[in-house]
Amino acid sequence: MTTKLKFDGGWSATVTDEPLKLVPRLLGTFLIVSPYADRVEREKFLTDTFGSQDWLWDLPDIFRFDPSGRRLVGAEFRIPEASAPAEDSARLPGMPEVRPGGLRADKVEDFRHEMCTVLCRAPGDAVLTCLRDLDVLDEPLDARIGIAPDVALLVQHGNVVGWSLTDPARYLTTAYAAPDPNPPSPSTRRLLTECLDLITTPGVDDVVDGEPAALARLRAADETLRAQREDRHRADTLLELIATYVEDYAS
Repeated sequence: MTTKLKFDGGWSATVTDEPLKLVPRLLGTFLIVSPYADRVEREKFLTDTFGSQDWLWDLPDIFRFDPSGRRLVGAEFRIPEASAPAEDSARLPGMPEVRPGGLRADKVEDFRHEMCTVLCRAPGDAVLTCLRDLDVLDEPLDARIGIAPDVALLVQHGNVVGWSLTDPARYLTTAYAAPDPNPPSPSTRRLLTECLDLITTPGVDDVVDGEPAALARLRAADETLRAQREDRHRADTLLELIATYVEDYAS
């Protein structure tokens, strides 16, 4: 059983039996599992905790710990811009059963943990799996540590090599609001997949290159999201996700 996790730079933490009870919030390609409710609270949260954090022009994965007990109190992740080819996603090792657990830092010390570089997408985007690199696919995973509801760290040879989010459509939200407690509509699920197709490689390359078919898909997604009456909160999140691309390439 995996009890010790290694992060970048030789930093380590011990697995506990106290996962975070926070509801994940998916702001487009930015996953928040932290207690703050706005930017001011976020700044205070970063000041009052230690671990890995973002800096100007530097966007690592974020893990924050309480100095007094050294326990994990929040995390933030970014979904990579590159989607793995279908044949690579199909090579994703058999996923071990999720073991719910928190983390306790082995020492009070800041560190840096590189964000993932590749996204593996399950059919219908029921699960998003973000990996350090495609070399992870060459060997089995040791464990999945469920640090929060539907959020798990992927462990290989004791190293944290990625993370996964189950049912991402459920956790779509805007700004720092809590996700809608109602299940996402079927149309929202379909549009999440369409939007991810358009903003990750290889689809985003066609958008940037001005391929007519890709731009037509982008405009259609934008129009459909604007017209959708149900599940408006999540639809607005997806509109924000593609807004820059619509403005820059499809206007």
